[in-house]
Amino acid sequence: MIELTAAEIADITDARLCVPETSATSLTVTSATTDSRESAPGGLFVARAGEHSDGHLHLESAFARGAVLALTERVVMSADGEPYPCVVVEDSTLAMGALAAEVVRRLRSAGELTVIGVTGSAGKTTTKDLLKGLLETQGTTIAPQGSYNGEVGVPLTIFTADYGTRYLVIEMGATGIGHIKYLADMVRPDIGIVLGVGTAHAGEFGGVENIAVAKGELLESLGSTGVAVINADDHRVLAMERRTIAQRLYFTSSEDFRREDSHHVRAKGLHTDDDGHPVFDLVFPDESSHPVSSRLIGLHHATNLLAAATAAFAAGMAPGDIARGLSSLGAASRWRMERTERPDGITVINDAYNANPESMKAALRTLAELARGRRTWAVLGEMLELGENTIEEHDAIGRVVVRLNISRLIVVGRGAKAMHTAAVLEGSWGNEAEFVETAQDAERVLANELSEGDMVLFKSSNATGLRHLGDRIALRADALPGSGTENEGSDHS
Repeated sequence: MIELTAAEIADITDARLCVPETSATSLTVTSATTDSRESAPGGLFVARAGEHSDGHLHLESAFARGAVLALTERVVMSADGEPYPCVVVEDSTLAMGALAAEVVRRLRSAGELTVIGVTGSAGKTTTKDLLKGLLETQGTTIAPQGSYNGEVGVPLTIFTADYGTRYLVIEMGATGIGHIKYLADMVRPDIGIVLGVGTAHAGEFGGVENIAVAKGELLESLGSTGVAVINADDHRVLAMERRTIAQRLYFTSSEDFRREDSHHVRAKGLHTDDDGHPVFDLVFPDESSHPVSSRLIGLHHATNLLAAATAAFAAGMAPGDIARGLSSLGAASRWRMERTERPDGITVINDAYNANPESMKAALRTLAELARGRRTWAVLGEMLELGENTIEEHDAIGRVVVRLNISRLIVVGRGAKAMHTAAVLEGSWGNEAEFVETAQDAERVLANELSEGDMVLFKSSNATGLRHLGDRIALRADALPGSGTENEGSDHS
């Protein structure tokens, strides 16, 4: 983090400064966190009144670990009756945003900085990880941990940048209209990527069309010198081209996409190899072609690979370097098509970081493609935040499982029960489809019935916790921690 004084922080956040007058300009911070356990010497602790915990109750812990200043919504007294050094604001989350915006402004003023925003209903984290892997070969690159993509995660990411940062990759999530605009106004991206519009959070947004409105806010934020990276294979994203004054750069896996005078990056001959890795020729606007053999699993990752390639190209990276980089990168975040080969011959694919109807179908198709005669299991949990369409969408997934000839289906939790009902109605018989109440029940079934050569997929929304069941199954039966793990992770919607 760039060094800031207590007086500067108070001025930026329009705060009341509660430190000795002599310390206002001498007291400096060099890091920031909202987790008192992560506080470090010289750090700023941001006290937020969250849903489950009030950060104001943890100032003692933060200062014990080295914090020298707190951003708070009230004065907090220490055990000896003295107030902790703090800047007091009305809303600490909004103050974080103001502070982050000023950090970005100072970084731009001090040197060359390219800010890239990434949004979409699925694939943001994988695309962000790919971009970081590509761009850090060109210069110091800062990107979020995991899926830090909201009003708290984005500032925390920005706070890790310093004057040596060349590229700042920002993942942007939303659960309502206006959220992306807030984040975009904070970072003022030079390049904006929209991956796709799906049904994730449809219940919160009030429908898919509102999701499209929200995602398009990123492209609306771009200036005339910016670059809008647009998924031409998603009709809702393609329609966003009318909402930006920026230069437009499209990506596609279709041979049929045409736009007069358009510039686009495309995947030619897209297919998967025997291990499910996407393989294609990456064709750039100058018609140069470069082979890519990705280490990610699943054809659906072509969208993420193309988006990262297109944004890296917009940032000035050479086409050949982009293709070579994509071929060397696996997934960098956990629980996203994470494949583990157990010593007893069982393959575990853990894709249970998040789920929506589109990503669920993609994961199931990948499981079916990888089977090649092996017995397949789909252990599926609830897809959350689908609103009034939740039963219909879960019903559709159950039918997809049957149509893809997945050998066994275990549906976990009452919120997902429509999957099991639909699978039975679609033609599952005997014990091909089974409903269980809890992950523990599913674990007992798998422990008793998995056998050598089986391939098992875990997929659900994050809150259901099936990713942890996937971890336990991956390490059962003589499996060693980390053995055979092809991908340490992959995506939050």
